[in-house]
Amino acid sequence: MLTTSGGLVAGDRLAIDIEMGEGAAAHVTAAAAEKIYRSTGATTAITQHLTVGAGAWLEFLPPETILFDGARLRRETRIDLAPGSGLLGGGILVFGRQARGECLTHGLVHERWEIRHGDALAWGDAVHLDGDIAAMIADPACFAGASACATLVLAPPNGDPGAFLDTARIVQERAAAPGLQSGATIVNGLLIARWLGQDALALRRAYADLACHLREAAMGLPPRLPRLWHV
Repeated sequence: MLTTSGGLVAGDRLAIDIEMGEGAAAHVTAAAAEKIYRSTGATTAITQHLTVGAGAWLEFLPPETILFDGARLRRETRIDLAPGSGLLGGGILVFGRQARGECLTHGLVHERWEIRHGDALAWGDAVHLDGDIAAMIADPACFAGASACATLVLAPPNGDPGAFLDTARIVQERAAAPGLQSGATIVNGLLIARWLGQDALALRRAYADLACHLREAAMGLPPRLPRLWHV
């Protein structure tokens, strides 16, 4: 996926629709991290609808989304999984431009995910940040001062995510770094892994490590991501 602007400005709207036929396989990523620029009022809106046909395998692993201070983003992702299909997908949010010493203090962030097996909702997740975002991020019960967060979801074609849970936690432990918290669990036939990190780069590396491990463990694919991930 490619946007030619170098980033999204207030009022931009993207509608992404990916449909995979029966037995197909694809790895979907982006050319670079997505940047959401500061807004004076309008909101950037992104809707993503991913449909995975019977026996198909989708990897939806775009690089991180960098939220400039004052950014306003509303993004909704829906994934429909047919019987026998598989998914490895997720996303990373970075709260400000870390290299500039910038933190996300105000704006709007609404990130919503919905994954369905057939007509049944398997997992739903939403993050909504508005108002005094700096206080929310600093709160120990919210983000505990993290500069980035991430979620990675595995829906294995064989329907048994528990077979990958213990090794997923081991991979997370091996990537341990100061200020990096992680965990993994099973929800309705899905393996859900999470991270909170003080260092966005360390979090990104830990996320990539687990993605590489799971694509090999679940599908027998090489344990690597596209070269664009390492630029």
